[in-house]
Amino acid sequence: MKVHHHLDQLPLFRRAVLTIGSFDGLHLGHQSLLRRVRELAEEEGGESVVVTFDPHPRKVLRPELPPPVLLTSPREKIDLIREAGVDHLVFVPFTKEFSSLSAGAYVEEFLVRRFQPSRIVIGYDHKFGAGRQGDLQLLRSFGEKHDFRVEEIGAREIEEMAVSSTRIRKAISGGEIKEANELLGYNYRLSGTVITGRQIGRSIGYPTANVQPDHPDKLIPAEGIYAAEAELSSTSKRLRGMLYIGQRPSLNDGRDLTIELNIFDFDRDIYGQDISIRITDFIRHDRELDGLEALKAQLMADKVAVLKTFEEKIPLSGEQSTVTDSAPIDLDTAIVILNYNGRQYLELFLPPLIDSLIEGSRIIVADNLSTDDSVAWMKANHPNIELIEMPENFGFAGGYNHALEQVEADIFVLLNSDVEVTRNWLTPCLRMFQDDEMVGACQPKILAQHDKSRFEYAGAAGGWIDSLGYPFCRGRIFTHTEVDDGQYDTPQEIFWATGAALFIRSKLFKDLGGFEAEYFAHAEEIDLCWRLKRSGYKVMAQPAATVYHVGGGTLAYKTPRKTYLNFRNTLTTSFKNEPGIKLFWWLPLRLLLDGMAGMLFLVQGDWAHISAILRAHWHVYPRLRFWYRRRQLRKQQIEAVRIGPDRSDVGTLHDSVVLHYYFLRNKRFDQIVHKQFDLVHPDNQQ
Repeated sequence: MKVHHHLDQLPLFRRAVLTIGSFDGLHLGHQSLLRRVRELAEEEGGESVVVTFDPHPRKVLRPELPPPVLLTSPREKIDLIREAGVDHLVFVPFTKEFSSLSAGAYVEEFLVRRFQPSRIVIGYDHKFGAGRQGDLQLLRSFGEKHDFRVEEIGAREIEEMAVSSTRIRKAISGGEIKEANELLGYNYRLSGTVITGRQIGRSIGYPTANVQPDHPDKLIPAEGIYAAEAELSSTSKRLRGMLYIGQRPSLNDGRDLTIELNIFDFDRDIYGQDISIRITDFIRHDRELDGLEALKAQLMADKVAVLKTFEEKIPLSGEQSTVTDSAPIDLDTAIVILNYNGRQYLELFLPPLIDSLIEGSRIIVADNLSTDDSVAWMKANHPNIELIEMPENFGFAGGYNHALEQVEADIFVLLNSDVEVTRNWLTPCLRMFQDDEMVGACQPKILAQHDKSRFEYAGAAGGWIDSLGYPFCRGRIFTHTEVDDGQYDTPQEIFWATGAALFIRSKLFKDLGGFEAEYFAHAEEIDLCWRLKRSGYKVMAQPAATVYHVGGGTLAYKTPRKTYLNFRNTLTTSFKNEPGIKLFWWLPLRLLLDGMAGMLFLVQGDWAHISAILRAHWHVYPRLRFWYRRRQLRKQQIEAVRIGPDRSDVGTLHDSVVLHYYFLRNKRFDQIVHKQFDLVHPDNQQ
């Protein structure tokens, strides 16, 4: 299923069979309607299209009223409508301007121009246009003019849908989850993100995942203990557990409503992961207990009760025992290697790359005016691989910009010539884009080619950044790389994805202006990923895919040139992307820490690297006016592609990685990130 958020970017639909509505909850009545839409689409040889609105129209038309409580968040609605087998789901941004369209304009400018429908399926009392002036009769008259038919859903069916929605809300609010699930046709879902808590559950043997719902208007079930199953973004496997919803009266810690899931036989770091909880049964109401020992004893009894419900469980009609991961990848993918004097790497690493290709993927080599025999070797040995010969060496950033202007694909994969891929490295990453429209970029796990048990400097298991703009990685802090023991084997949203093996939506790369060519090399991917996150897109690490990087094969790591580019480009990146108010205190602190780095090189007697830091600063400051203009341009581009709120907070360390590494001697990612929560959120430990 294709999900669309921008009306100006809709495709040309093929004989669309269209239905319009809120579809909140997507209960059995809705599912019956969507089956009818699919059947009609098959009869027409066309596509089924569901149109819904976000935000809910009542929030715009009646802002003085409490917001409507939702059975399904937009994310859950996407999942459920996808499972219903619909071809296209369109979220229409509901605004006052949209609501003011006359009935005629609604049909001709919105329905006909945007969707070119063959049929429209609506309820008997469907009203549309400003003042709800449009009705079924008017729509049919436009159908005769524009060659589409209107199918009416009868009054009884529509009334039953309304009654079902009311009963479902009442049941969920009262803890009658089994009744709600029977009306829904599936187990009620609660989706969100795993956040940090106080770790009290862990201290008594029941670690919990604290969940922040993904929508503020989501209907939360009655307080109590529930049996539940969960799916994490890192696995398609259903995980069983017991769910707590309440205000923790036994702890008397004054916290607001808390949602916590104890996953049975599971103990992995899942902070920051998306989670979808399916609530299967109600166990008991929340109540105050006398101390932690009493709480522990009650949790033991609750677990027994939850396990018993799973033994007795009969699957609902809309539930599957497992989640299939076998849907074919339907993305045109261009793997683009930017080569400069890398003939030896092409010879070594092209064969396994060719072997790894899947349907819809192809390789392109863009040569950056190499002075070795790379081009001649490619023409002699791989004449069927597309070769782009550039007239000059544009550097890494400019080189990719020039090359990708000539490439058309859904997904660009920017791959260093010194990267060795594994056989199944493409599918896990591409599936992230296919399954989630909000994923803008991702990277595989990057291990060292010379020591395949250890993370590699350039990207490791996904890039983070600290509050002063210093980058680091899961598995690599400055020059310290960790051994890969599976500690980061969970997909996770990160701040930046490495340019050594960068998957990115091609349209976003182009619409956001690509890399900053002035960077030449280093930190260009951090800057681009920052723009993605400011646009509301996710940047992901997918460790189910692994590649091996030679490292320094295209730009040596420990050279004054690398140090110069590092300091110059990260300074520029922060200046371009940080909020303006932050720059007033950021720059003095950054100067102080860069000065400390210079002192470290001074102690080592390394004058070349000291000079590199000074030259970096001297280069940036006279050009701040230029970068300010670029900052304004990028801001306009970001707003043009925005899909949601700024996500820059995810993957950011809200203190200093320099402080952790050099003064606190924390050299592992998990030490530093956990220390962040200790220092910044002392009252929010799990």
